[in-house]
Formats: sequence, C-alpha cells, structure tokens
Amino acid sequence: MLREIQELGFNLIELGHGIRISLMPGIQKMFDAGEVRFSSLHNFCPLPVEVMSASPDCYEFSAAGKSERDRAVKQTLQTLDFAERLNAPFVVLHCGSISMNPITDELIALAQNGGFLSRKYVRKKIDAVRTRERAGPAQLARVKECLKPIVERAAEKNIRLGIEGRRGYEEIPSEREIPPLLDEIAAPHVGYWHDMGHIQIKENLGFLDHVEWLSAIAPRTIGCHMQDVKWPGQDHQPPFLGDMKLERLTRMLPQNCQVVWELSPRLSAEEIMQSRAIWKERFGE
Repeated sequence: MLREIQELGFNLIELGHGIRISLMPGIQKMFDAGEVRFSSLHNFCPLPVEVMSASPDCYEFSAAGKSERDRAVKQTLQTLDFAERLNAPFVVLHCGSISMNPITDELIALAQNGGFLSRKYVRKKIDAVRTRERAGPAQLARVKECLKPIVERAAEKNIRLGIEGRRGYEEIPSEREIPPLLDEIAAPHVGYWHDMGHIQIKENLGFLDHVEWLSAIAPRTIGCHMQDVKWPGQDHQPPFLGDMKLERLTRMLPQNCQVVWELSPRLSAEEIMQSRAIWKERFGE
C-alpha cells in the first residue's frame, strides 16, 4: 500500500482512519527502516478493533452517552501515541455531529434531480438551519470537554491538531463555530484543517462562499485535504479533473500549510498521474 502511493509520486503519506491494527507492525517496520515518512494521521488510526470498516465517526465527542465520548477520547489518545511513534507532525480530527436529521445527502439528491433551490429544497434547508442553531451549543460544549485532555496530550508529544472542516451541515464544528472554538482552545499547536471537497460541497448547496470562507480562515489553517468535486456532491476527485476553481483556492492557503491529497480508492493510477502532472506544472512540486 505504502509503496504504491510512493510510486504515484508522493513522498509523505497520511495514514487514514481505515488502517487496521494488524497493519501497524508492517508500517512501523517500513518507517524504522527509513523507507517511508508520514505527514499526518487521521483519527482514529488505527481503526478500533471492534469496528469492521473505515469509520472516522464510529465514536463522537458530541455523543449524548458518556461511555461513547470516553471511548472517542481514549482512541484519539492512542492515535497520538502512534503519531509520535511514526514521527507524524499532524493528527486530523472529526469532532462529531448534531442530533438531527442528516440534511446534506438529501439536499445533494434534490440538486442532482433538478430540485436545487426549489421550494422543497429551501424549506428543508431552512428547517435544518433552525434545528442546528437550537441544538448546537449543548453538543458543542461536550466536544470542548473531550478536546481538553487531547489538546494537553498533543502538546506533550509536540503534535499539531487539525480540526477538520466538515462536509455535512449537521456536523461539528460549523464554519461559524470554528473561529470561537479555536479562540477558546487558544493553543498554538491547534488549528483548522481545510478540506477542499467538503467546503466546496457546502458552497454547491448554498451554505457558504468558499473563497470568502478560506480567505477569512487561511491565517489559522495548518493543513488541507486536497481533492476536487463533481457538482454537486461527488468529492475525492483528482485535483483539476473536477468542477472546482481549485488553482485559485490552493493559492489562498498559507505558505507552510500541510497539503494532503485525499482521493477516492476508485480512481485509476492514470487519473492520479494526470492530476499530479497538472499540479507540478502549476505549483512546481
């Protein structure tokens, strides 16, 4: 797996949330031999033993039940341990979701079927905004509580935490919640992790303006998941082969931002190489 990624031209690798614990000895062996370097780990990494497939939201910091929140914290601390062992400077976090009807996929389906900004679409969206605004503060408070020991442990290990911008409107934190959340945490090793695909889907659905949001949050952005989107909601496409104005957005990222390509496993090697060639031509690396 790691050698295949290297052969596609990537010299730093993010370990994702689908890595089973049984793969870790082989990964560690390659790292110890100096054959691979890691940019980041995506929480939870490795995958909790009781979870059968890649599932970054199998345990949530926002959960109503304390046992689930405790499990989420414990698994995240384990991810930090692995990041330290693999000398990965970043860990990317999902923070949970609001208990509400997940609206994002419904809006994507409506848009795909010609119902974008129809009365039904607008009604669903307004209802979702009202629900989320009511339920948000209580669930965000749980997230903050869970983040405290994680932020502390990451500081001890000299690991930077990236709070990821989410695809779903129902997920935490929203773009409105991110700046005050970072203000409250007030730790130099904690920042925002921009996901090109997630935020573009939110723009496609009419929740925000991608350029406006990225220009506002860029100074606090420490990392980015790079991908393209086919309108309205098909993300994890090879950069420059989808519908986004990706070059302009990429140039808005800060100089020292860690860029990680996050691509669909269904893509062919040829598509990825084509995308890499365009990237090299435009950004020279």
